Amino acid sequence: MTTRKKIILVLIAVAMAVLLGLALWPSPVPVSVATVERGHFAETVEDEGRTQLPAPHTVSAPVTGYLQRVTTEPGDAIEADQVVFTLEPPPVPALDARARTQARESVAAARARHEAAEAELEAREIQHQLARSEDQRYQQMYDRELVSAEVMERTRAQRESSRVAERAARHAAEVARFELDAARAVLEVADGTRAPGDQPRMEVRAPVNGVVTRRHRHSEGPVSAGEPVVDIGDLSTLEVQVDLLSMDAVRIRPGMPVVLERWGGDGALEGEVLRVEPSGFLKVSALGVDEQRVPVRVAITSPREQWQALGDDYRVEARFILWQDDDVLQAPTSALFRRDDQWFVYVAEDGRAHRTAIQPGRRSGLMTEIRDGLQAGARVITHPGQRVDDGARVRED
Repeated sequence: MTTRKKIILVLIAVAMAVLLGLALWPSPVPVSVATVERGHFAETVEDEGRTQLPAPHTVSAPVTGYLQRVTTEPGDAIEADQVVFTLEPPPVPALDARARTQARESVAAARARHEAAEAELEAREIQHQLARSEDQRYQQMYDRELVSAEVMERTRAQRESSRVAERAARHAAEVARFELDAARAVLEVADGTRAPGDQPRMEVRAPVNGVVTRRHRHSEGPVSAGEPVVDIGDLSTLEVQVDLLSMDAVRIRPGMPVVLERWGGDGALEGEVLRVEPSGFLKVSALGVDEQRVPVRVAITSPREQWQALGDDYRVEARFILWQDDDVLQAPTSALFRRDDQWFVYVAEDGRAHRTAIQPGRRSGLMTEIRDGLQAGARVITHPGQRVDDGARVRED
């Protein structure tokens, strides 16, 4: 074999070896990457809630009688002392000796409730006056820069809370007074048949200003004592109740900011935690899992003009802000993985994946705070698969 043929054979063998190596050489793994950035970060807890009236008023029939047709519609504005519905005497005796004795006891009980409500109102007025005095003192100290803005905001929140509590106590006192009047009216119903049209009828009046939120009865007919007819509430006092998991509720504190979203209107609403109920309850989820839930009450602090369309028992989504900062290094949570009690990410650099140990911090939804191990601008691989390893060739999609 001539030297020329040997050289050609060697070149062919080398070319085949190169082609075989290229065919067997692993191709770069396609990956998705994200950039580590600094920015606003908030640790939150999210769950569904519903609006509710803190002090709804159910106007019921004070005595058994014959209800005339209720003309008020849900959504109608009602003023205090306005006639809500009218009762006629029933065609049978309204009160016998036993019922009359019970009516007297009801009047005594209503009088006791009224006195208790008046005492509660007096206590709330004193608390509100004290809160106003403290707010004025703290305002003077704040003007002299002796207290922080956070203390001043907390003092103002306490003042507003005491004002709302005084307002609710005043409404409760008014309700107790009207209940006492209603109980007294029972004793005034005499025996006999259904009254003719020229005789006076019992007019049941609204205890407070508000809006008719629900109408239980609208057609005329017999009605029993205590049977609800209409519900009245002040929609400007709407709250939101969110039933949180107990493991999340223990992290919630009164005064924490809340963002109310997906309520149907434009933009999100601002809120503030009023109270975390001390007692929870068992709830079965849609998947059949037993969950221990805790009611959390949230006040809507956005101007009333922004949420006038909200009504009682409407659905909202609440996001409780546990902690937030405007300068936090953060990365997608999907880029983090755990190995041997240590958290890592894969950093894509020069076409290679580099496994990097990190120290994560708080988590919020899709993002995680990075306390150590990465710098802003680093590109990390999200959802790394089994083909991605330290030093593996990668290709960004």
